Amino acid sequence: MPADLPALLGRSAVCWCAVAAVLAALHPGRALPPAALAGAVAAHTLLVCAGRATVHRARRNAARRGPRATLVVGTDPAARRLAAVLHAHPEYGMRPVGIVTPAPPGGPDALPPARGGPPRLTSAQDITRAVIRHTVRDAVFTVPPYADPHTSALLRRFIDQGSAIWLAGPAAAREGRTPYAGTDRLGGFACRRLDTSPPRHGGPAKRALDLALAGPALLLAAPLLLGWALALRLADGPGVLVREERTGRGGRPFTLLTLRTLPPGGAHGAATPSGAADSGRSGRLGRLLRRTAPAGLPRLWNVLRGRLSLVGPCPERPATVERHTRAHPDYGTRHRMRPGLTGLAQVHGLGVGAAVEDRARLDNLYIDSWSLWQDIRILLRAAAPRVRRGRG
Repeated sequence: MPADLPALLGRSAVCWCAVAAVLAALHPGRALPPAALAGAVAAHTLLVCAGRATVHRARRNAARRGPRATLVVGTDPAARRLAAVLHAHPEYGMRPVGIVTPAPPGGPDALPPARGGPPRLTSAQDITRAVIRHTVRDAVFTVPPYADPHTSALLRRFIDQGSAIWLAGPAAAREGRTPYAGTDRLGGFACRRLDTSPPRHGGPAKRALDLALAGPALLLAAPLLLGWALALRLADGPGVLVREERTGRGGRPFTLLTLRTLPPGGAHGAATPSGAADSGRSGRLGRLLRRTAPAGLPRLWNVLRGRLSLVGPCPERPATVERHTRAHPDYGTRHRMRPGLTGLAQVHGLGVGAAVEDRARLDNLYIDSWSLWQDIRILLRAAAPRVRRGRG
């Protein structure tokens, strides 16, 4: 409550200053004197504080009477210390029923023996049994939930089961990665709750940003595209656009448009990532296209049609998606959002050749923590290197 006092006092002051201004404008003779205004602000603030304290006390009493079953995710000894704090303070409303510990490279047998407290859970079967048996409603992470593929998969499982996700200890001090609520205290541990509401997938705001930027960009680029198309047609013959099947939102296929950078028949005429084409078969114009990076401009038409977004997971070929999904189940969850021209993984240097689990982890992090401002920052980061290199 003391931490909220300045904000409550400020809101009360704004409210009563507005009331005083309206009274002075309507009835100048009945304007509130400064002393009465200060007293009204103080009384209002005290009443709000008392009401909040009453509600807080009632919630704590209810939590003490019926604490929710909780799993603690982390490594010893931090996870066991947190479990001990939760057990000693039932007013937090959490009753630890298990500690989920990532298995070391040597397997679960390489873990040291547990010393009291809740049982250690190392396998997916143990976690599922504990969730069903105790009706687990909360999961507290003492490690960053997106730190590695194992904890990312655990986070996804708890979210799918409808559990509330909490971060405690050093994990709660991370900044700028996910949409946390305000910081709280859990015994001696800093604590934040992770917003696990269903991902918004951008919604109207993301679509509006796509249309606002892609439409004008395509109009400005139209003369350049027409010039390149004419040059490609004269140099290498018909077929200046390459149509490739890619996997979009919900696993539905769509046709991705790209300017051809190989002669007809070379790799099926497909455009390839910069520097990845066979220079022996690539024409001089194709090499220039890859150096100046206009080959992807037709994809703005995919953005306008709603198949792509400016920011999102990288669109992959269906065969690639199927192969990666079999090897990494968390990879398939990338398709909750439309793919994009650039994304969080790309601006962190995780391109096509990067580890699949790392790209999937950052793509899912982007989807779970989506915000309009995050899209703008990613676009600025993606554009900055091109501007510095003079590539437009």
